Amino acid sequence: MSRFHAPIAEQIWDMKYRLKDASGVVVDGTVEDTWRRIARSLAEVEAEPQVWEDRFYHALEDFQFLPAGRITAGAGTGRAVTMFNCFVMGTVPDNMGGIFDALKEAALTMQQGGGIGYDFSTIRPRGAEVKGVAADASGPLSFMDVWDAMCRTIMSAGSRRGAMMATMRCDHPDIEQFIEAKKDAARLRMFNLSVLVTDPFMAAVKADGPWELVFGDKVYKTVQARDLWNRIMRSTYDFAEPGVIFIDRINAMNNLGYCETIAATNPCGEQPLPPYGACLLGSINMATLVSGAFTPEATLDLAALDKLVRLAVRMMDNVVDASRFPLPQQAQEAQAKRRIGLGVTGLADALLMVGQRYGSVEAAEQTEVWMKAIARAAYLASVDLAKEKGAFPLFDAEKYLASGSLTHMDEDVREAIRTHGIRNALLTSIAPTGTISLYAGNVSSGIEPVFAYAYKRKVLQKDGTRTEEEVVDYAVRLWRETHGDAPLPDYFVNAQTLAPLEHVRMQAAAQKWIDSSISKTINCPEDISFDDFAEVYMAAWDQGCKGCTTYRPNEVTGSVLSVSEAAQAAPAEPEPKGEVVYLTDPLDRPAELEGATYKVKWPGSEHALYITVNDIVIAGHRRPFEVFINSKNMEHFAWTVALTRMISAVFRRGGDVSFVVEELKAVFDPRGGAWMEGRYIPSILAAIGGVIERHLIAIGFIEGEGMGLKTDPKADVAVLGMKAKACSSCGSYDLRMVEGCMTCASCGFSKCG
Repeated sequence: MSRFHAPIAEQIWDMKYRLKDASGVVVDGTVEDTWRRIARSLAEVEAEPQVWEDRFYHALEDFQFLPAGRITAGAGTGRAVTMFNCFVMGTVPDNMGGIFDALKEAALTMQQGGGIGYDFSTIRPRGAEVKGVAADASGPLSFMDVWDAMCRTIMSAGSRRGAMMATMRCDHPDIEQFIEAKKDAARLRMFNLSVLVTDPFMAAVKADGPWELVFGDKVYKTVQARDLWNRIMRSTYDFAEPGVIFIDRINAMNNLGYCETIAATNPCGEQPLPPYGACLLGSINMATLVSGAFTPEATLDLAALDKLVRLAVRMMDNVVDASRFPLPQQAQEAQAKRRIGLGVTGLADALLMVGQRYGSVEAAEQTEVWMKAIARAAYLASVDLAKEKGAFPLFDAEKYLASGSLTHMDEDVREAIRTHGIRNALLTSIAPTGTISLYAGNVSSGIEPVFAYAYKRKVLQKDGTRTEEEVVDYAVRLWRETHGDAPLPDYFVNAQTLAPLEHVRMQAAAQKWIDSSISKTINCPEDISFDDFAEVYMAAWDQGCKGCTTYRPNEVTGSVLSVSEAAQAAPAEPEPKGEVVYLTDPLDRPAELEGATYKVKWPGSEHALYITVNDIVIAGHRRPFEVFINSKNMEHFAWTVALTRMISAVFRRGGDVSFVVEELKAVFDPRGGAWMEGRYIPSILAAIGGVIERHLIAIGFIEGEGMGLKTDPKADVAVLGMKAKACSSCGSYDLRMVEGCMTCASCGFSKCG
């Protein structure tokens, strides 16, 4: 009998987490094999590995503890990969050599799949004097463009999706340009942007006082603080960015404030980290710990929660020693502080199962109780580890206990830390869990509300037929199993019906017991007034949150396809219903395809090349499917056949294949290129790449030269009066903003920025 609760869960496991060898042969025969592989790997550092392997296995069993995807996919594989999710890179020096050294470090980190954060406040503003070269500085945004291009290049070369966070202080002279940088729909798409908001700035906003923009000792400009705040609010209202990070609060509440200063977070914001800081993630599946769901006796088993948290902390601590790191500085930082980020998923489902309405005062209070139980168990588990294996190297009892986040911890926990030390400097964080939540049976993600009770998805089979299946929320499935077709109780609430301030209430309740931070998206209706929208951010500040991220549908980022009810209400045709095509195996070729043929006459060659590109339309999304190259010149016959077969094979696998264009255009012929249509083309292969690029632009697959994937304009679908964007991986119109990342509910693809 399958241990999976839904077909999509098994498909996610097979695509992302199941171990296969280099030739694609399955190694993990079942999900139990995956759990055993992880448990065995993380128990290897123990004095009694078999004892701990069995205990770790039981923690993983039935999806109770969900290590982050990097651990699940990487542990026990023997692959040279990092199992850490989050990185903040070193401080960017304010000089050209240092800036490009930092760029190299970022590229190496992203090559191993790490999401990275950077503070660009350290770079002098645009127009500032550059001594010794008789020039003016180009400013931090120009260098952010370079980082953005690097990320696109790394991603196009086959790496995991690119994800970067860029931060800038609210007093930097270029902050106004930073705030509005993503008004340009084509700029900085690989970045999430957040403003580092200080306590003095918030005081000036509330007092409607002046605010100086400074770099070094020079004041470049004075503005009204409230005007600058409203400028931030207006930009995120219109374009969904930048987010806001309350940086002074983060540093004041940091357990390690005595030995580090934080100026950036990872891409989704749940991990404020110092230079070269790294953190690994894992989540307690709260929905699996509820007994008697939907009955008056429903309760979350706090004893089971305590036991599970303690095992999870030990497992994650072992990952610090088992993982590899892209850079030695990251390894040193991780070993010195042994940060982990234990969080939750399935919180909203657990609340529903015990009869609580997410967003209510009662649900916030219940959340606070559960989060305190997790924090208490985690800290005591880490104390026990310190007794056994030693405290983290930079531990200083008095300085550590003086941290703002520990002042409200129970006195017995504080005394245990004082007496025995603690193994992990920080322990709790709530991260995005979109894919692992699907893998665990479509439990609600992180601390987010249920996004949709159910939706339909279609899967293209290898024989060309399509099957339709319903993806049902975990709690809704349990309700149906016990209550049949009875209507859902009125306390069932989802992201579409929740008031924004109720989101804030839940985030603030959880934050009290989270020592790092929380990745959460506050979904706002399109018709929310600007004043009500701005109130959300002020409420987040007033209620003690460490940051705030909202999402309101807009013309730049598009709308998020919500649920089938909304789609049914929209008059658009065709109707999007989360249609998805899995492209883990190549698509079979239909009998007919539409395409275009282009003629290329290469100087010095008697015969022209004829390049044909055929397309396929999947879920209303047009994409290239195959390429043919023909010519009377037989000199190039072998390599043109090989080239077309390889390119066609890549096209048939799906995803963002625009990197093929860039690879071809980068080929230089040592014998020299040629001038064509007023530009220098370095080789005949580069000319072929240019033809394919023009075709991709013509069909709407990319927006322009060197630009990324976009929805086919002929296939855009209006949802609630706006254009819905298709998933770049599977073509489904089932994108949603989850915890700061645009996530496809159908295939699990996720992209920050």
